[in-house]
Amino acid sequence: QKDDEKSILFEVKVDPKDMGKVIGKQGRIAKSIRTVMKSVAGKEGKRVNVDFVEDNNSNDSLFDIINNLEGEKLPVSKFINMPDGGMDANTSCFDKPNVADKCPSYDHSNCIQCNLCSLSCPHGAIRPFLLNEKEVIDAPDVVVRNLGDIKLGDNKYKFIIGIDLDNCTGCGLCSEVCPGMKGAKALTMKMKEELLEDGKVEEQKYLFEDVSYKENVMNNNTVKGSQFVKPKFQFSGACAGCGETPYIKLVSQLFGDNMVVANATGCSSIYGASMPSMPYNVPWANSLFEDNAEYGYGMKIADNSFKDRIKSLISNNLDLVKKSEKDIYKNYVNDINKDTSEELLNIIDETKIPDLKELKDYIGPRSFWIIGGDGWAYDIGYNGIDHVLSNNENVNILVLDTEVYSNTGGQASKSTRTGAVAQFASQGKKGVKKNLAKAALNYSHVYVGTISLGANPAQAIKVLKEAEAYNGPSLVIAYCPCIAQGIIKGMKNAINEEREATNSGYFPLFHYNPASEKFSLDSKADFSKYKDFLVGENRYLSLTKITKDSEKLFDENKEVAIKDYSHYEALSKIEEDE
Repeated sequence: QKDDEKSILFEVKVDPKDMGKVIGKQGRIAKSIRTVMKSVAGKEGKRVNVDFVEDNNSNDSLFDIINNLEGEKLPVSKFINMPDGGMDANTSCFDKPNVADKCPSYDHSNCIQCNLCSLSCPHGAIRPFLLNEKEVIDAPDVVVRNLGDIKLGDNKYKFIIGIDLDNCTGCGLCSEVCPGMKGAKALTMKMKEELLEDGKVEEQKYLFEDVSYKENVMNNNTVKGSQFVKPKFQFSGACAGCGETPYIKLVSQLFGDNMVVANATGCSSIYGASMPSMPYNVPWANSLFEDNAEYGYGMKIADNSFKDRIKSLISNNLDLVKKSEKDIYKNYVNDINKDTSEELLNIIDETKIPDLKELKDYIGPRSFWIIGGDGWAYDIGYNGIDHVLSNNENVNILVLDTEVYSNTGGQASKSTRTGAVAQFASQGKKGVKKNLAKAALNYSHVYVGTISLGANPAQAIKVLKEAEAYNGPSLVIAYCPCIAQGIIKGMKNAINEEREATNSGYFPLFHYNPASEKFSLDSKADFSKYKDFLVGENRYLSLTKITKDSEKLFDENKEVAIKDYSHYEALSKIEEDE
């Protein structure tokens, strides 16, 4: 009907199912009204009144109710089975945000099967799949035409890279990192409509739902082998191109079976558990900003108590076990590891030892990871980290270092370097970055390492493996590009930015293993590239437009980096001389 000569009033009845075709996601109605209005009105001067038709077939699961912004309708009875606040894990796979306009398209003829694309993907949306003979026979044509041959040991499979279009954010990292063959990449970014017309939804559904993971066909100590393991951290709500999540995803692939996570508040806790979407499929909990290290340390102490209780029950009741099983119990008491735990678990259901069966969940070894950003590790939670490192308990601390408080908008932290522009450092930070790694090296019993997936992914895996295997505290600092850094070439260049940070000497790679008492400097530095790296990010480039002192601050920044690198070189030479 006509409202006046300049505007028209529309009344549109929109079924939520049909609305999903417009916005790609049923639910989230509050966020979607603007999209629907724009699509219907189209031109300035038109007004739209949207009336939603009631959907009587909606899912009443906890996830869907909360995801549809109807949490106020939930009765208390829905939470009876979770009085401790625990929630279902791995619910992010139901979210399917479908936000990307462009997604990667795979061409097997240009693929060298390196799996770097999977390693780099912040959201776990791109993965390598190995198809056995039966899976190849059952595969739709859109899959079969893109399969390549691969032989792993005595096993012959067909190889393909699968892309989850619903969970891809379109960051383009995978395409950037793809080496391809003869100048042609195996992954190129294409409009999603083109991929849908090419049958990629059928391909995605078959690969992600019907093809099994072959996780033991290759050693996961390698980049390639690690990516055949299904991640236990996937489809998080992190930014497109996030530099933090690939590290967490990798850790979940290396240690996920036994992994327990204590997560500091910050970006990693927000994308790590945005109710109701939970990307972790391992035990995970978030504490306060200031006490996460102590929180994870407490988890380890509690696990030790359970283990001691189990060993005590066994030692005091060996006369109740079968003679044929006595060695299994003794082996567990003498050395709790994967093998002895599995042997005990195989017989635990028939045990005659009182109360032992109730402790079944605590028999296996756990890998405790204390995870957080630099705002936590360098600033508010530093005292806790120092306390935990000093106590010589077997926990692993992973610091996701973006050099700013990322989650709250990019404020300067003690990890922020001289000259970097951030909130509360609008004229460029005047002080130096705290050297957390050097501080931790003061403890001879602490494993310390710095890693960068873009600079040296093999070294990153080696350091993570060694840190976890070391029977004592470990501190691993990961260099993480962030949107708050203002990378001039965009977040699709995050992996290359990591590489340049190390090559220029800005972020050197090293590790110290107390088990061998060896310090290794794992990267070289060309400081002639230092200034080019700095001005490749807006946090530094903007300084040149703000103050005449920019060159002075840049020189101070570089001077600290050179001194730190010289210190690490000296440590490595001491080891060589010995």
